Amino acid sequence: METTRQNKISRLIQKELSEMFMLQTKAMKGVLISVSACRISPDLSVCRVYLSIFPSQKSEEILKNINDNMKSIRYELGTRVRFQLRIIPELRFFIDDSLDYIEHIDQLLKE
Repeated sequence: METTRQNKISRLIQKELSEMFMLQTKAMKGVLISVSACRISPDLSVCRVYLSIFPSQKSEEILKNINDNMKSIRYELGTRVRFQLRIIPELRFFIDDSLDYIEHIDQLLKE
């Protein structure tokens, strides 16, 4: 059960990261990255960010690239939310494959 403060901070981080990834993927044709969820720890020090990446064949490669550039992403996030947050949480990125799972279930039901 998340507190109200955790919910507000996770929504703020999700919104800002979504905008950052949208600006970054404009240069890459045919790639779409959306932030499906953010979960922040009770002490507000760690944020688990779930990414939905299209096309899903490139998801591992893109996630590796994001994890390699995690410090610069955290820095840019810090410059965007510096007036709302005192401490920027550590970011951990994960692939949200729920859409692929739903698609797989639909294909099985059609058979």
